[in-house]
Amino acid sequence: MTDPSADATAPSAWRESWLSIDLDAIAANAAAVRELVAPSQLCAVVKADGYGHGTLAAARAARRGGATWFGVALVEEGDELRRGGITEPVLVLSEQPPAATAAALDAGLTVTVASPRGLGAVTAWARRTGREAAVHLKVNTGMNRMGAELGDAPGLARSIASAPGVSLGGTWTHLACADDPDPSVTERQLADFQALLAVLGRDGIDPGIVHAANSAGAIAAPGSRLGLVRCGIAIYGIAPSVAMTAATDAIGLRPALSLHTTVTAVRRVSAGVGISYGHAAHTERPSTIATVAVGYADGLPRRSGLTGASVLLRGERHPVIGVVTMDQTMVDCGDLDVEVGEPVVVIGDQGPGQITANELGERLSTIGYEVVCGMSRRLPRRYLGVDR
Repeated sequence: MTDPSADATAPSAWRESWLSIDLDAIAANAAAVRELVAPSQLCAVVKADGYGHGTLAAARAARRGGATWFGVALVEEGDELRRGGITEPVLVLSEQPPAATAAALDAGLTVTVASPRGLGAVTAWARRTGREAAVHLKVNTGMNRMGAELGDAPGLARSIASAPGVSLGGTWTHLACADDPDPSVTERQLADFQALLAVLGRDGIDPGIVHAANSAGAIAAPGSRLGLVRCGIAIYGIAPSVAMTAATDAIGLRPALSLHTTVTAVRRVSAGVGISYGHAAHTERPSTIATVAVGYADGLPRRSGLTGASVLLRGERHPVIGVVTMDQTMVDCGDLDVEVGEPVVVIGDQGPGQITANELGERLSTIGYEVVCGMSRRLPRRYLGVDR
């Protein structure tokens, strides 16, 4: 893929921090998931700028790996895929306001319906355009975020099936606890979902393609795979939770994203010296403090140095010290003789060392999803591998 940062005259080439995105890793991860869940189809979820990896680049790579559907949260994301040449089905994963629903249908996206209001927007569009729309009915089985309630879903399905210009192309739910070692919640959700599908069958309603599994479900709950699995974090090579690291490694997934930066300043300080704003941290011994060119405006949270985060320098871990500033971060390198210009890895591999998005997330009392989705657009993305 053409990398603008390779052009020395491009502003992105001036940055001393960047994200490296391995497109071949995304393709291989998608292929591994596709093999695991076969014969279910794979829907690659590329919302939130492809979880920080780039919407269109991630979709193309996942398509190489066997994805036949794509999932987005916003109509704009789906429109970006269409403008970028993605012709496969694109599902908007939540019910949209009426105007956005019309825009989605105009763009050839598949919309989610979870209420009579959502269905009304689709029927109005069909009446106005004279075109037909196959929608997916979302059902709430325990996530309690969005979806028709179980008691209301059969009636809504009947309304969809009988509405002029509208058909039921799919029926789905979302798993709330599929990454939990205790499978009881997932099992209950799936039982309720299957009971609903049985009701639809008795009513003579074809539910279309049926899907429930997210990444965690696809890996850990075979009964959730059904006709389609919706995988986001897994295709980027990140375990859905720390507890699922071994299961993720077992199917050969590898992280596609790494965050790199550079040492921009070095100073030797005495023991007891305050570092960064507010002097929230002090050196415990005489130390070499390296300043690196990444900050919270790039997506490394301000509190990282106060919660045990480290970076890799010469393949070894060194702790972030003090609060992360907007554009720069300080690292305690002990007695290491550091030089300006040395490469530093914040997320990824360097020599024998590795720091994962999930590890950083754990340090920050969050998850790897939030870490990679929080990577700022001001970080240049340097793409490796095939882009087509």
